[in-house]
Amino acid sequence: MRRFTCVCVTTLLAACGQQQSTDSTPPAATAAPPTAAAAPAIKPTREGHFSPEITAADFAAHVQRLASDEFEGRKPGSIGERMTTTYLVDQFQRMGLKPGNGASYLQRVPMVETTLLDGDKITLDVAEGDNVEKFAYRSDTIVGTLQGKPEVELKESDLVFAGYGVVAPEYQWNDYAGLDVKGKTVIVLVNDPGFGNGDETLFKGKAMTYYGRWTYKFEEAARQGAAGCLIVHDTAAAAYPWEVVVNSWSGPQFNLPASEDPEPRMLVAGWVTTDAARRLFAKAGADFDALKKSADLRGFKPSPLAAKLSTHFHNLIRNTASDNVVAMLPGAKRPDEVIVYSAHWDHLGNSFAGPDRIFNGAIDNATGVAAMLEIADAFAHQQPPPERSILFLAPTLEEAGLLGSRYYSVHPVVPLTKTVADINMDALQIIGHTHDMVIVGYGQSQMDDYLKDALAPLGRTIVADAESEKGFFYRSDQLNFARKGVPVLYANSGYDKFDGGIAAGHAAIDDYTRNRYHKPGDEYDPNWDLSGVIENIQVLHTVGKRLADESTFPQWNADSEFRGVREAAMKPASQ
Repeated sequence: MRRFTCVCVTTLLAACGQQQSTDSTPPAATAAPPTAAAAPAIKPTREGHFSPEITAADFAAHVQRLASDEFEGRKPGSIGERMTTTYLVDQFQRMGLKPGNGASYLQRVPMVETTLLDGDKITLDVAEGDNVEKFAYRSDTIVGTLQGKPEVELKESDLVFAGYGVVAPEYQWNDYAGLDVKGKTVIVLVNDPGFGNGDETLFKGKAMTYYGRWTYKFEEAARQGAAGCLIVHDTAAAAYPWEVVVNSWSGPQFNLPASEDPEPRMLVAGWVTTDAARRLFAKAGADFDALKKSADLRGFKPSPLAAKLSTHFHNLIRNTASDNVVAMLPGAKRPDEVIVYSAHWDHLGNSFAGPDRIFNGAIDNATGVAAMLEIADAFAHQQPPPERSILFLAPTLEEAGLLGSRYYSVHPVVPLTKTVADINMDALQIIGHTHDMVIVGYGQSQMDDYLKDALAPLGRTIVADAESEKGFFYRSDQLNFARKGVPVLYANSGYDKFDGGIAAGHAAIDDYTRNRYHKPGDEYDPNWDLSGVIENIQVLHTVGKRLADESTFPQWNADSEFRGVREAAMKPASQ
């Protein structure tokens, strides 16, 4: 689970077992008791003795195994990858599921790793006439390339302030209207229009849309033909401090080869601090704060800046690969239509330092993988079998930029127009029973109603993510299905605990985030209360079972930024 801007794997991918690197339904769930006592420790099922039903013992066995020290933190390219993918393939074979990628359970994901060389020597040079001001790497700016080039040079590129850098027809907003930025460098703000002045009538108010994410800013600038794009960092708007940007961008960066994902990419992509932006705009004779305010108002006009930007840097380029794991249960009546369950298998690996050096990733994301295996086992033993096919996808490289699911979205084993929905499971919270389930990305599609209906017999409800302004919906693998128009569901434990209420729920989740998230302490605990997470997994199975036996497709809501993509993809070719 990627809770911050870009949690990068900071050591080079080893070749271990991979392509060599080169330089240049179970019974219906029943309601829990009104109070939850401390649960006894669960004794995991002995490996090889799994039940076809969704059980706490089986779930615990999968988590314990995947998060064991033996798997060394499940880092792509390591022995931990080979052990993890082998374990998943063995489980799918045990269930009798078919290979999902032709004759193979594996889908190779090629990857380009770009490491900036001598970053501390790099500057952004902003010239107004003969007067040049330098902006320092780390303290003022972070810069890199998304094109995987060993040498990058931007020379005297015209600068343009393009507001939030958003083109959103459904919100009648276009920051690039009438603007030609080919070969130029655009400077944009993070988050959505309206964030800066608290205007909740614009876009989705407090809740961030995909247009607010830094990834979108670079994608749109590249589509517009810009050579460079700099995002002005603001802690409130980005939902993380400048240090997170520095830590995430100063290590190796990962991307798919351009041949595998041919969307335009920025030559120079980076960030500047707010203070650096003020200095830069002043150099061009402009008032950053005044222009920033104008970007939150309808009728905003982009503003050329009377300055030019230059930079030059070198990168170490390495080509390597990892594997998605895919398994298929063919549908009995409509096998060409598929429901996807996804859960990333990768984590952060081994730090090689300290008394506890392995990032075991028990919650993130052995829980999601274990949930997917439990659901797969239930479907594999269902009689009669589901009418639509069910695909179980364990992507790699989620922690390195959602690359495994991005590759799958470009190379799906079933056409995305025949993909009914994706149900993604990432970092399932283990906090006991709750009266609710959180939908991350609430309000996007009819998938909300499917979860609501599945919870109703249990007397439970759905609730929106309490921190929707931080854009968590855009930080896990369901995003790559959504970007291609496939409706998605990304749900987790709720906040309102049977024992302690909302305050206790938030406290439990905050405790994990503060003390174990992306730390060696994220380990399997035999004393976990698994009652709540097992019921949540059963609910997600219920949602998929309904989707599998229906003939209709869930739809995006009218104000979703992904609706247009789906409508265009589903339109008959003759139109």
